[in-house]
Amino acid sequence: MTQHAFSVISLMKLMWLGSPTLPVGGFSYSEGMEMAVEQGLVHDEASALEWLLDQMHLNQARGDWSLLAQAVEVWQHFDQDQTRQTITELNSWVLMTRESSEFRQQTLQMGRSLLTWLNANDRAQDPRVVLCNGFEEPTWPLIYALALAMSTTDLSLAVASHAFGWAENMVQTAMKTIPLGQLSGQRLLNAMLVEIPQAVEFAIQLPEKDRQVFTPGLAILSAQHEDQYSRLFRS
Repeated sequence: MTQHAFSVISLMKLMWLGSPTLPVGGFSYSEGMEMAVEQGLVHDEASALEWLLDQMHLNQARGDWSLLAQAVEVWQHFDQDQTRQTITELNSWVLMTRESSEFRQQTLQMGRSLLTWLNANDRAQDPRVVLCNGFEEPTWPLIYALALAMSTTDLSLAVASHAFGWAENMVQTAMKTIPLGQLSGQRLLNAMLVEIPQAVEFAIQLPEKDRQVFTPGLAILSAQHEDQYSRLFRS
């Protein structure tokens, strides 16, 4: 196989992982946006963009995307005992940062679904998948990091793939809940794409000691969503 063919296959694998058709149920979560729309915090294209960019830079880049970058490298340099210890610690960190039952449910459900997908795609014998199969509560960022590590050696592209999948899913959420038209959705996605490289670079370079998830307003919205009268999404 030529280097060019290898690069094309790697790119297609990243596109596959970033696709909303990946059978992990990401489309069923709004990550607090549905309640934000209910309360009038998000009500049009401009407010949706502000909401999503804030969530990207203040939450995702400082938290999950930074952890994802570290986890990809841990999976790429697999050592049975050391990797188990580090991944277990990172997995526990993810669980501790889920401040509502809905956020916790999301990371566990999507993590288990992606692990099932890996097992079904000729990955069941990979020692890294075997290790994850032994986890009682495998979380979405750690399993996604494993899938990325199996697909590319380019860390920036790996994290950007995850970021694009998140952005596309959140734009679709905005279109359904506000609601917005197709052109508004495309403008939102384009505006987010401009910001993603900066957010990804920040996440990769962020020291582990500075990684954080501190979005109390979002956590409150998520908790309130649990008994929202009428809803489309699971979070």
